Amino acid sequence: MSVHELKRPPIADIAEWRVDLPRTLEQLRHWAQVSPLHPALRHKRHGQWFVWRWIDVLRDVERLADGLRQQGFTEDSRLALSGAFDPDLLLLALSAQHIGGQILTLPDNLDPESLQQTLRRIRPTHAFVQGRQTQQRWLNQGQTLLNFSDLLGPADAPQRLNRWNTGSQLWSEEGTHWQSGLHVLLEQWLNSGHCLAFPESPGSASRDRREVAPSGLLLSAERLQRLAAEIESRLAPQGTWRRRLCDWAIAHPEKGLRRLIKNRVRRLLGFHNLHFIWQATRTPDVKAAPTWLTEFKRDIA
Repeated sequence: MSVHELKRPPIADIAEWRVDLPRTLEQLRHWAQVSPLHPALRHKRHGQWFVWRWIDVLRDVERLADGLRQQGFTEDSRLALSGAFDPDLLLLALSAQHIGGQILTLPDNLDPESLQQTLRRIRPTHAFVQGRQTQQRWLNQGQTLLNFSDLLGPADAPQRLNRWNTGSQLWSEEGTHWQSGLHVLLEQWLNSGHCLAFPESPGSASRDRREVAPSGLLLSAERLQRLAAEIESRLAPQGTWRRRLCDWAIAHPEKGLRRLIKNRVRRLLGFHNLHFIWQATRTPDVKAAPTWLTEFKRDIA
C-alpha cells in the first residue's frame, strides 16, 4: 500500500477514469458527532478482525489530508487509486476529496503496456497502489512508492475486534476494477451510517463473508454472477434429490420444514442476516441467478 508522486504534465485525459464522489465530508462529521464510538469500518488483517470507529475515521482523514498536502497535493492535483477496496483506500479518497483534488481509479490487473499507456493519458500527480504484484508493475515503470503510514503519521492503531456488533453491516469484496464502485461504497456507507466490512483478500472473501453475515452486499454485476457461480458449486448437483429438496424449500419457504431448510441454506452461505444486494442495473442473466440471490436484489436506476 503506497503513494507515489508523479510529474504532472499540463494536459490529461481523465474522463474514463475519473470518479465523482458524493459530498461525504459533512456526513462523516455527522456520524463522528452523533455516534463517535460506534464501529464504522471493519477489515480482516493477518487473520484478525480490526475496527475503526467513526471518530477514528474522521481523525485519520484529517491526518491523511495533512500528509497529502506535505506531498504537494492541492486542489489542482489528481490522485490515482488502484487495488482492493479497504479502509486505507477509502480514507485516502476522502482525504483527497477534503483537499479538493480529483480522484481516478485504475484496475489493478493492467499489464505493463496498458498501465504505461493509461498513465500517459490520465497523468496523475499522485498515486496510491495496493497489492504486491500491482506495486511491482508500478516499480517496473520507474516509480518510487511511499508507505501509507508515512502519510498518516503517528496515530492510534485500529482496535482488534473481539466480538461482533449485531447491528446492520454492509459488505464489499470489490476493488478499483469496478469503476463506479468507490462512489457506490461511500454513498451507501455514509448515507446509512452502517458499518462497512472488507475481507482480508479475494481468496478469503467467501469465508470472511460468512463470519460477518452482513445485512447488505455492495456488488458489481460481474461480482454478483461470480457469487452465484460460487453458490452453485457449493450445493448438491442438479437432478439429485438433495438439490430438488433444496430448490423446493427455497421457492416455497412459507412454513415448517421448507422454512427450516431455507434458513439452513442461508446460514451456510452467510446470508442469514441479509436484507438486500445493491445493484446499479439489472444483470442481463438475472433469470439464471439462484432464487436466494434474486430475492435480495435491490435495483437502483
